Amino acid sequence: MPLKDHVQYQLESGSPTTVGQTTLTPQSQVLTVRWPNGGWVWNRPVAVLVEQDGETERLPIVDVTRYAQLAFIGFTFIFGVLALLAQLGRKRVN
Repeated sequence: MPLKDHVQYQLESGSPTTVGQTTLTPQSQVLTVRWPNGGWVWNRPVAVLVEQDGETERLPIVDVTRYAQLAFIGFTFIFGVLALLAQLGRKRVN
């Protein structure tokens, strides 16, 4: 089986909701991984499409928590490398 049958990454639109003259449609990124006895799906909201008066506007969703997690991982990596370099420096002095 080709890899594209096992792993898919795509942009999906949810069910539109209409309130008065405005239609809102959520969008999310979807990563799907399949194997013979199951699979795994990861979703993340990315935008809301707002349709009003015949015009459509895409409002992106800023995931502040994701940015904080990436910053935490980055700082952890940097401090880990610095600790390793400090440890190696101490061994050379002795």
